[in-house]
Amino acid sequence: MKKTHQLAASPQGIEAAATLLRAGQQVAFPTETVYGLGGDARDADAVAGVYAAKGRPSFNPLIVHVADLAAAERIARFDDITLRLAQAFWPGPFTLVLPLAPDHGIAALVTAGLDTVAVRVPAHPVAQALLHAFGGPLAAPSANLSGTISPTTAAHVIAGLEGRIAAVVDGGPCQVGLESTIVGGTHLALLRPGGVPTTEIEALTGPLAQPDARITAPGQLASHYAPGVHVRLNATHANKDEVLLGFGPMPCDLNLSETADLTQAAARLFDALHSLDATGRNIAVAPIPDHGLGAAINDRLRRAAAPR
Repeated sequence: MKKTHQLAASPQGIEAAATLLRAGQQVAFPTETVYGLGGDARDADAVAGVYAAKGRPSFNPLIVHVADLAAAERIARFDDITLRLAQAFWPGPFTLVLPLAPDHGIAALVTAGLDTVAVRVPAHPVAQALLHAFGGPLAAPSANLSGTISPTTAAHVIAGLEGRIAAVVDGGPCQVGLESTIVGGTHLALLRPGGVPTTEIEALTGPLAQPDARITAPGQLASHYAPGVHVRLNATHANKDEVLLGFGPMPCDLNLSETADLTQAAARLFDALHSLDATGRNIAVAPIPDHGLGAAINDRLRRAAAPR
């Protein structure tokens, strides 16, 4: 088991954390809400490592943390009202779910294959320092094992993730201690209550809509991207009207991981489904072991294969 380094919130500690993140490692850091577990949002393998560390049971969309509004505008498209909300509540415990911008560079695993992204600008000075030192977007769910209590101190992070992540930056206790409010959708809706009261948001927007069942955001039950073609699971070969998505050493049209590496397979999953869906042929999927990240992969594939 690898050692999890506890880094001080000093310039040296921040730079050490940024170096680890640039190398594709996972680093926990404080925000004003809870401690987040960061990975480079542009690197599918780094994001898969976040899921693996958390033992996350399914590929829910992750919030992308950025340093400022200009950085958010590079990955997401704003309209007049969402721009007004961003200017009012950022930096702070507020997340917007927005359409992805062209050339966004965000890994498909971050958005669960959707064409929207959850983004926020944290206010915590340590989070800000790390985002500036790293120089890019960080996908960061809460830094705890999936299903356990969200961490508000570095000690909470270590208690749950020791040996599972590269480092934690100790910035002291979080001030808000409650996850961010999430707003988004075609008809602006409250997707998750949190650190910014709904009344403050509605003072700018008017009444928020009820969530659209098709919207997905962190903290919701997700209705993920599904291919437009039929998906057949646990296939050992492709029928004549199918393309085969493989796993492990085998002949196939596209392989999630020729070495049967579940982290690599998770990182490639959504891009692979998009690529094979574009062929217009039905998709047959080889068996995936149902342990570790394999359980999350199979959860996603069962959703993709469900009758629609």
